Amino acid sequence: MNKAMRALALVGVMAAAAGCAPLIVGGAVVGGFMATDRRSVGIQLEDETIERRVDRALAKRFSDDTKSNVFVKSYNRRVLLTGEVASEADKAEAERLAAGQENVRVVANELYVGMLSSTANRNNDTAISAKVRTAMLREENVPTSALSVTVRRSVVYLMGRVSESEGELAARTASRTDGVRQVIKLFDYLTNEEWEAIKSQSVPPPASQRK
Repeated sequence: MNKAMRALALVGVMAAAAGCAPLIVGGAVVGGFMATDRRSVGIQLEDETIERRVDRALAKRFSDDTKSNVFVKSYNRRVLLTGEVASEADKAEAERLAAGQENVRVVANELYVGMLSSTANRNNDTAISAKVRTAMLREENVPTSALSVTVRRSVVYLMGRVSESEGELAARTASRTDGVRQVIKLFDYLTNEEWEAIKSQSVPPPASQRK
């Protein structure tokens, strides 16, 4: 990501933290999807559909449960469950329901069994998320637009299609952020062939080939 795109993305992070929905053009956000996201547009759409399916299934099961608060994130058909449930049985049931939805590839069940997080805790998570994203944007070799950052109870969950070196750098960057208690990597690592293809696309053509 070049400096101009990083600057636009940084504005987007700040706007998101303030509760605004940014519309960024010029290669950052197009039609609601990241132009530099390493998922295909079809997979991005499928991830949104998966989230809705899982949300509906969980809402139906836990609709009368005031002790559960489950958040769903899908990236490349990997579903991350975070939040709180009242018992180990509820945790297992949430995972079963998520895994049973169409096109779900794998479920990362990070639900906490215990009391619901407080409003102060959730506000702190939002602040940490903004700080982590900002720190990543300042790292030249972190592919921010190819990453998903989720923060619950000061634990950072990282998802994305990355090389091993990119994943390690992203995790180190997150771990150095003030307030982060733990970093959990849930990456899909690129094959050597995929990584070489991405690198070749990011290299600008020789001056003689530019229009």
